Amino acid sequence: MLLPVAAAPIEFVEAVRITAALVPRPRTVPGDTIDVWVEDEARHVLDLIGEVPEGERARCFVPGHAVRAHSAHEVLFEIAFCFSCNRALLLGPLVPAELRGMQGFDAGSAPGRELLRVFQEASATAARSR
Repeated sequence: MLLPVAAAPIEFVEAVRITAALVPRPRTVPGDTIDVWVEDEARHVLDLIGEVPEGERARCFVPGHAVRAHSAHEVLFEIAFCFSCNRALLLGPLVPAELRGMQGFDAGSAPGRELLRVFQEASATAARSR
């Protein structure tokens, strides 16, 4: 999957549990932060996203999780993932025009399954800490 190229360095990545529908297309992903990844964890998640191959898209688009990549001062980009229909919505000020909107990804690929596992683990940890 193509990642937006950010001009500013990524300081941290939020894992987000989406809490509202993304129709009409929002300016930002609505949801609760369930984890914050820095350094090696952030690089691991971004590497996984970069490794997920393109996939055939279906139509449901009911994403459950997203990432928000931050510089020291702003959100660089957000990606909302629907692991049911293999679609991801890319938002944010540093997403190039050719990547804005929907991209297809292969949720069943090894990196796709690992990305879902990382989100599920973050959700379970957040639920236990409540």
